[in-house]
Amino acid sequence: MNKNKEIKTKSTTDAPVKKKSTARAVTKADKEPKARKAAKTTRAAKQNLAPHKLLLLVTVVPRSKAEFYLDLLQSFEVNLQLEVSAFGTAGSAFGFLDGALEKQALFSVIREDNAPKALQALEDKFNSLRGGKGIAFTVPFTSMVGVMSYQFLSNKQK
Repeated sequence: MNKNKEIKTKSTTDAPVKKKSTARAVTKADKEPKARKAAKTTRAAKQNLAPHKLLLLVTVVPRSKAEFYLDLLQSFEVNLQLEVSAFGTAGSAFGFLDGALEKQALFSVIREDNAPKALQALEDKFNSLRGGKGIAFTVPFTSMVGVMSYQFLSNKQK
């Protein structure tokens, strides 16, 4: 009886019917070129948007030498500088240090490729100028809003 049921469910034609499938199995080899192409366009887009990374250069110097250091940093294509009055941390018990407590904090935006040269020049001046000791360090920018702002700060002309 089972044989009769099987015969009834079979196709009426003798040749087996093959279905044409439009779906195709995606292999790893198919995905690799797309991934490479996507990575390549992503890298190209990043290169076009920000070819030069920016750093914030913080310099703390005596107030009397601040103008000199501002001019020095200007020679390294620094387009934005902020000068802020600051005071040292020694207490009033050290009355003989009152003049040495007056400092200027200089905040400058500089390109990453110019930063080592600027830091070296600052170090040379810190060691050679009388009464011109100071400290300097950089902090990287992680992001920025606005292409025009980036172009201005990085000194990039289109």
